[in-house]
Amino acid sequence: MQIIDAQRDVRTTFIGGFAGQVVCCVLWAASAATLTWGSFRAGVAVLVFGGCLIFPLTQLLLRLMGGPHSLPKGHPMNALAFQVAITMPLGIPVALAATLYRHSLFYPSLMILLGAHYLPFIFLYGMWEFGALAALLIGSGLLIGLYLPTALTLGGWLTAAILLVFAFAGRRAALANR
Repeated sequence: MQIIDAQRDVRTTFIGGFAGQVVCCVLWAASAATLTWGSFRAGVAVLVFGGCLIFPLTQLLLRLMGGPHSLPKGHPMNALAFQVAITMPLGIPVALAATLYRHSLFYPSLMILLGAHYLPFIFLYGMWEFGALAALLIGSGLLIGLYLPTALTLGGWLTAAILLVFAFAGRRAALANR
């Protein structure tokens, strides 16, 4: 199988990342809402523990949409997809350590990690849009973390909005490049 064909399979199966980004958008919005109107600890817990549900919820959404929910067994991109998927959970301790230093670094640190997590998606999906998404998340995380130290929830709300926009941009790109 050629790389371009494997990338097309990923793009088509996961609709340019649409379902996963919608699930992540809802999770980040739920966390930001919980932190805004509830408590800091609860908002953190929603995002950290809710992150464990991203993959199964994404598969559920894909099934509900009527398409395939995963790549076939033995697909050449399965190993890379798994490796990319585990980067976020492995980075969470870094974000939590930053949060111990200053609570307002919770969302910015996770935004930077999430942006870095999306960089390999450029190759996995064969879509430059993930580079733009990564740059926007990393840049926004850095700016909020460095220059807006009192903006506790801004990063959560902003990330939810960015993910929603890119969910539809990725879907559009994937449907146009079948």
